[in-house]
Amino acid sequence: DAAKAREYGAEGIGLCRTEHMFLAPDRLPIVRRMILADSVAEEVAALEELRQAQKQDFAEILRAMSGLPVTVRLLDPPLHEFLPRVDELEIRQATTGLSAEESKLMAAAHAWAEVNPMLGIRGVRLGVLKPGLYAMQVRALMEAADQVASEGFLPIIEVMIPLTVTRDELALARSWVEEVLVEHARQPKPKSESKAKKKRTARPHVTIGTMIETPRAALVAGELAEVSDFFSFGTNDLTQMTFGFSRDDVESRMMPAYLEAGLLKRNPFETMDQVGVGELVGMAVKRGRKAKRGLKMGVCGEHGGDPESIGLFYRVGLDYVSCSPYRIPIARLAAAQAIIGGSKTETK
Repeated sequence: DAAKAREYGAEGIGLCRTEHMFLAPDRLPIVRRMILADSVAEEVAALEELRQAQKQDFAEILRAMSGLPVTVRLLDPPLHEFLPRVDELEIRQATTGLSAEESKLMAAAHAWAEVNPMLGIRGVRLGVLKPGLYAMQVRALMEAADQVASEGFLPIIEVMIPLTVTRDELALARSWVEEVLVEHARQPKPKSESKAKKKRTARPHVTIGTMIETPRAALVAGELAEVSDFFSFGTNDLTQMTFGFSRDDVESRMMPAYLEAGLLKRNPFETMDQVGVGELVGMAVKRGRKAKRGLKMGVCGEHGGDPESIGLFYRVGLDYVSCSPYRIPIARLAAAQAIIGGSKTETK
C-alpha cells in the first residue's frame, strides 16, 4: 500500500494502522499469548516476539516512504478483537469440548468482553493498562528506522497516540514514547552498510501527536496542543460520537431511510457534516493553534478522500488529508481546486 500510494503521488502516510500487523495469521497466536500470560515474564516474552515482527513491517514501510513523513498510530482496538468470539467457543464447548488453551481463551474473551467496545478500553486507555505494549511498538519503530537509515534511506517518523481526551492522559502517553526514545538514543548508532563509505548514521527526528476523535478532545484542543506536536482528526469516530450513531448499525438500515425522507441530505460517514462535526473540527483547529502556533494538523478519516469534505478541511486550516492509496488522485485534484478558490464559500 505504501509503495502504491507513493506511485499515485502521496506525500507521506497519514495513518499507519499497526493493528493490521497484529491480525496477520503468524502474529495472532503471539498476541493471544501476550493476553493469556500468567506472569510478567510470559508477557514480556510475547511482546519481544511482536517487537521483532513489527520491526520488519515498519522497516518495509519506511523504505517505501523514504524522505516522507510516516504517521504510525499505536495500537487502537480493544484486546477482545484479537480473541475468538465467545459464542463460537461456547458452542464448541457444548459440542466437541474445549482444549486447555481454548478454555483459557474463552476465559480471556469473557474478561475482555465489553458492552460497547467503541467507547471502551481501546486506544490510549489500553496503553494505560498495558504500557509495555506501546513501549514495544515504539522500540520496534525506532529499531526499524535505524536499520533503514543505515541502508541509505531517510525515515521521518510521527508517533500518534489514539483516543486521548485529557491533557494528563496525553502527557502520560507522551512520556512512555519519550522514555523509549531516550533509552534508544543511548544505544550505539548503527553503521552505514554502504561499502564505499562506512559512517555513523544520524537518528531520525521523531514527533509525537494525537488523534482528535471525540467531541471532548476537540473542545479541549488547546490543552492537548500543549503536549502535542501535531493533531490528526479521526473523523470516522468523531462523526459517530457527535451524532450518537453506531456506523456499523445505522448505515445498512437506518441511513437509507433517513436519506430518502430528507432527514439527512448526505451520509455523514461519506461527506463531512459541515455544521456539526465540521464546527468541532474548526473549533479544535483554532484552539490548538492558539495554544501552539504552527501546530501541524491533518485528517485521517475516510472523509480525507471526499472532494466536498476536502473543501471544508481547507477552509478550517488543515495542512493535509490522508486517504486510501486508490483515492489519492481524487484527493489531490480536490485539494488543488480548494486551494485555487473552489472552496472559499461554504457549500450549503
